[in-house]
Parts: sequence; structure tokens; C-alpha cells
Amino acid sequence: MEWTDLRSDTVTQPTAAMREAMMQAEVGDDVYGEDPTVNALQERLAADLGFEAGLFVPSGTQSNLLALMSHCQRGDEYLVGMEAHTYKFEGGGAAVLGSIQPQPILHAADGSLPLDVVAKMVKPVDPHFARTRLLCLENTWHGRALPLDYLADARRFVDERGLALHLDGARLYNAAIASGVPAREIAGHFDSVSVCLSKGLGAPVGSVLVGSHELIDQARRWRKVTGGGWRQAGLLAAACQYALDHHVARLADDHARAARLADGLRDLPGLVVAAQHTNMVFIEVPAERLGDFKTQMTDARIRMSIGYLPQIRMVTHLGIDDDGIARTVAAFGRFFR
Repeated sequence: MEWTDLRSDTVTQPTAAMREAMMQAEVGDDVYGEDPTVNALQERLAADLGFEAGLFVPSGTQSNLLALMSHCQRGDEYLVGMEAHTYKFEGGGAAVLGSIQPQPILHAADGSLPLDVVAKMVKPVDPHFARTRLLCLENTWHGRALPLDYLADARRFVDERGLALHLDGARLYNAAIASGVPAREIAGHFDSVSVCLSKGLGAPVGSVLVGSHELIDQARRWRKVTGGGWRQAGLLAAACQYALDHHVARLADDHARAARLADGLRDLPGLVVAAQHTNMVFIEVPAERLGDFKTQMTDARIRMSIGYLPQIRMVTHLGIDDDGIARTVAAFGRFFR
């Protein structure tokens, strides 16, 4: 029996057709700007999302870091969610490598940063304070797609204060599918967007940062400084192109399977289904039962990120089919009943 891996949508494997596209990719030296497949990917995503230029990078963490370092200088500040990936899960890179101060803000339940609270965090122009330069949002956040009217309000907010607006769009296409709009309609509110292609879209590696020509020129320099210059990267860019061609619309299947999983678990005694949004299901298992629970899930060949906290996130993706959902629900039933 194969494993059902619900730890993250980063565990997807390239499909046979994607591997074939990689084999056929035309390549060149990307540091010289000569990889045609990389160039095509960058130009495609920039055009699709309404920006002037794009930059293909190894990871979403680096993509966000390059955006922050291109928007901000030493001693500047970015406003960010307290549970945002760019603040909590990227090793403090903006502070360590960019000398950029984060100002964390508590998320609202829908994943937004309340703009009345954000307004109080914008620093006065005074040598005592870091210079507030940037507001950074995340979409989706814990699976939640940010409301479209909130994005418009955030755009007006930064325009009134002379700030820039960056989107960590690691799961931008999940947000677009859930909101029923093209990804361009979400991205259009921002000055820069980081898009991850190795999560739900199923490419093996890579993110693309899009923005103005000026911002991407700066980001390209910082990519080289941080060790992100790569050579015949078209092999990877071809996988990303294939993902964009074939794996966007099917994200709706992941969302439907996550909803089916949540529905199958809701009535089990001793288990709390805390939330389900897009391709994520959040559950709570009594802390004293976590060890036994992990053992039983392992025996059933189901992988989850089970640690020492009662809260557990499960993520559906390209590698999870209907049988995997049914086996997971059955394994939960055996344990909790």
C-alpha cells in the first residue's frame, strides 16, 4: 500500500508528463540571461499577472527575501502578519541579510491584517524610528483566501501613505480558484508578488517574483548575492511551465477533497475539526493521545505533521486521490471510535 502524505503540498512528485517536458527543455546559462525556457517562464508569469518583469528563483523563501530587500534599505521596516510565512518561517532573513525590521501584527480570523491596526504601526518620519516602507500580505493564509474587497482597501491604504505592497502568493492560484477570479485580479493590487510553483501546482522546484523592471533588476542582483544564480535552470522552468498549463484548474479537486476529508471527520468522538479552507484541514487531537495517534496513522501508512501540540494541519494536493481520502477517514474512525 502506498503512503498517503498529508504533511504539505510541497511533497508532490513530478508527473510522468512533467518529467518528459523537463527532458525536452531547451536550456542555456541563466546567469547570462541565456536560458530560453527560464526567460519564457519569467515573461509568461509577468504578463499573466500584469507586471513588467519576472525572476525565477529556487524557493519562495528566497523570492520573498529578494522582494523585501528590493523594496527596503537598511534600517527600513516592513509591516507583516505575526503568523505570516515571511515573518515566522523564513529564518529571519530580512533582518539577518537585509537589516530590515519586521513589525508583526496580529491576523484577523480571515487572514487579513486589520488596516486600523496597521495604521497605528506606521512609524512617524523621525530618526528615532525605522522607516516604514512596505506592507506584506499572504494569500492564502492558513488556507484562507483574503477577501477581494480587503485587497482593494489595502491598495488604497498604502497609496495614501506612500508605502509599497508585496504579496507572498505561495498559494496564489489556490486563492484565485477559491475566489472564482483569475489570479491576475488578485495580483493587480500589489507592487510585487511571489508565486510558488512547487506546492499545489506540483513542480519539483521554483518560485517566480514579479514586479516592475526596476524592482526585478534589483532582485536579480540580490539573487546573485544570496547564492541564487543558476545555470541551465530551464530543466526546472519547463516543469513550472507544464504545471501552469495543466495543474491550475485541478486545484479545485484538492479543495473538494479537503472538504470531503473534513466532513468525514466531524462527527468522530474526541476529535475537533477546527477549520477547513481551500486545500487545508485543521484538527485538534487530545495531547495525551498524540503518541498513540501517530503510531496508528503510521501503521495505516498515512503521514501527517504530528508533533507535541494538539493542533495538526492536513493538506491535500496532486498526490492525494479519492482512495487516499477514504483510507484516511477510515483510519481516523478506527482510532477515535
